[in-house]
Amino acid sequence: MAAVERTTTRLTLDLWHPNCWAIEATGETSGGVLAHAIYNSPRTDGDSPSSVRGLFTAFGETEAEVERLLDAISESEYAGDLSELQERFGRERSAPGNVVREFFLEYDPADMVCPTLLEYGFVHSAPVRIEDGREQWQVCFVDERSQIEDALDRVREQAGAEVEVDSITTGETGGLTPRDQRLDTLTVQQREVFEHARREGYYEWPRATSTRELAADFDVSKTTLLEHLRKAEAKLLDP
Repeated sequence: MAAVERTTTRLTLDLWHPNCWAIEATGETSGGVLAHAIYNSPRTDGDSPSSVRGLFTAFGETEAEVERLLDAISESEYAGDLSELQERFGRERSAPGNVVREFFLEYDPADMVCPTLLEYGFVHSAPVRIEDGREQWQVCFVDERSQIEDALDRVREQAGAEVEVDSITTGETGGLTPRDQRLDTLTVQQREVFEHARREGYYEWPRATSTRELAADFDVSKTTLLEHLRKAEAKLLDP
């Protein structure tokens, strides 16, 4: 019997919610945070954990910028113990910025918005990116597209959140081309930079634009532009 394909809607959500140390800290400083995974703190009884530990990456353009961000995180009333991971030589950097620092942080699971998103059908599909006091969620909604707005309203009401849809696409699960599957591995910023470079003729011969001009289009340094572009190219060319 052939597998039944269900319609999957992919969304990028721009989100704010209360009582969040990452939103608070990135709103006060430069740089940003990537949220990777959450682990329950060990308990000897059968109750729900009073705290969880998350794995995160702080990123920025300079060491001083990232240091200020980590200080702001540690000082937040919503953050518990912060412990940095020792840098390992050769570990692939998967965050933007020139400086990357990974850390574990303990915090109250009641302050998390992820369970509310999941309750109403939004399953996150990539690390959450937090910058400028906002969270960027890449999620899948496996249900009728017409139900998305109602589900978002329920998230807003239950979590006290502000949620806007930055992008939305609909396709069939299992029906993506290899190219689309690779594009889906890019972060939003990597995809924006790569698609813009392609449209502007960066990959034509002779080139119709330069990295300096592309960087000016995004108002970033040439080094930052090249970092986004090279990471996108590495993912797209990986066999």
